Amino acid sequence: MNTQLKKGTLELCVLSMLSRSDMYGFALVGAISEQIKISEGTIYPLLKRIKDEGYVTTYLQESQEGPPRKYYSITESGREAQKNLEAEWRNIVNGMNKILEGN
Repeated sequence: MNTQLKKGTLELCVLSMLSRSDMYGFALVGAISEQIKISEGTIYPLLKRIKDEGYVTTYLQESQEGPPRKYYSITESGREAQKNLEAEWRNIVNGMNKILEGN
C-alpha cells in the first residue's frame, strides 16, 4: 500500500480499534498488520500524537509476560474524531468508486 495513503488512514484504524476495546501498542500493531502491513515505528508516534490531542488516555496494566504494558483508551473527544474520520473515509471511498466505475 502506498505510504502516504497508509499514513492518512492509520489514525482512523487506531481510533476504530480502540473504540471497541482498550489495547496496548504492540497488540494494535499486530491487529492492524493482519490487514495492512505496518511496523511498530509507525504506530508509536501516532499514539503519542493522538494522546497529546486528547483522543486517548493511557494506563499501565501488569503483564504475566514481562513489565507492565501501557494500554490506550479512547476518550469522548477521540470517539468524535473517529466518527468524523470515518465519515470522511466513506465519502472518499464513495467518490473513488464512482470515478473508478466511470460514473
